[in-house]
Amino acid sequence: MENYELQRLVEQISLRFFEKPFRHKAYFNSRLRTTGGRYLLGTHDIEVNKNYLLQLGETELVGIIKHELCHYHLHLEGKGYRHRDRDFRMLLNKVGAPRFCGQLPEKPKKRSPKKILFYECSNCHLQYKRKRKFDTSRFVCGKCRGKLVMVKEQLL
Repeated sequence: MENYELQRLVEQISLRFFEKPFRHKAYFNSRLRTTGGRYLLGTHDIEVNKNYLLQLGETELVGIIKHELCHYHLHLEGKGYRHRDRDFRMLLNKVGAPRFCGQLPEKPKKRSPKKILFYECSNCHLQYKRKRKFDTSRFVCGKCRGKLVMVKEQLL
């Protein structure tokens, strides 16, 4: 589905369920990660996460569009458009829009191996474990003020 098809779908849903026209833009935003869609207060546009269409199907997409259109129409009418507002919850029930979108199946995260650096004082041999490398010429041992030397790197 392309942006122009999404635009047409949003306009049709708006007329069918809300009996009001949608006069702004609707488009896919690939940067949305944790939400199915977003209504923008400043521009009155609606952004939709395409992953919900691809992974959960068109019925989930229609639910997301209805939810965002509730925000849209209530905001333009000057009524309570936030999730906690009574007007918003009543309109959600009236049009059959979900309060929350479904959850995307989680992808296994590729974890890079963690690196631990070991530094040792050349004077008192006190060891320091660090996650980040640091400039040993700028820092000294906290116990005896001796020179620090990187001893080894270890991958976990």
